[in-house]
Amino acid sequence: MSFLEHLEDLRWALIRGLSAVVIAAIACSFFSKWIIDVILLGPTRPDFLTYQLLGWDVEQLVLQNRTITGQFFADIGTILAVGIVLGSPVFIYSLWRFIEPGLYPHERTGFRYAAFAATSFFIFGILFGYLVITPVALQFFASWRISDLIINEFDITKYFSMITFWAFGTGILFEVPVIIYALGRAGIVSYQALQSGRRYALLVTLVLGAVFTPPDPISQILVAVPLYSLYEVSIISVRRFQRKQARRAAAMAA
Repeated sequence: MSFLEHLEDLRWALIRGLSAVVIAAIACSFFSKWIIDVILLGPTRPDFLTYQLLGWDVEQLVLQNRTITGQFFADIGTILAVGIVLGSPVFIYSLWRFIEPGLYPHERTGFRYAAFAATSFFIFGILFGYLVITPVALQFFASWRISDLIINEFDITKYFSMITFWAFGTGILFEVPVIIYALGRAGIVSYQALQSGRRYALLVTLVLGAVFTPPDPISQILVAVPLYSLYEVSIISVRRFQRKQARRAAAMAA
């Protein structure tokens, strides 16, 4: 294929992937009331799953709409966000179908697992952000008072944007092992370098935990611990791959 033919193929891959997101968003529009009442507003209720499992005596959250278009844009933003989550596996698969013909058979196997891992880690990260980070963060801010005369009542646009930030941000952070594995397959990083960089990785995970969570040590540790664990998983994955490559090269030389 020529360069322009590759560009045309990429264009259709992007169109298919984005079409899946649009279709998912349209489907979500028919269930927007259930999505908002049950999923997005779930962490505001005392009977939320995380609170029940941990046995927390939680603060009652009060939400208000202080702008004319607040509820409208909150509804539209919710539909788009859930559509992106549901359509992302198809989007990733569409990109994989574009990349696959240019790979050798053994490369296809490895990157097929990488595409599956990228989708799985992204969904797992979103669930972790929603079920763990969001309720911890909400209770932290709901209980923080500088005076008994000031009542915490949250604006819905801020509430929905922060939930989206925590969930999507954690989902993106959980892509770290997939990125490191891809860099290892490309020969850009080695497992020896990853092992020697453990102290820096720990510092980076703590910083990322502070950026993507409220300014309290509990939430920071809740993000930093799984992130660093995923870094260790990345080291194991890259080491297994590079040792396999070394054995293959030695066998070919023999």
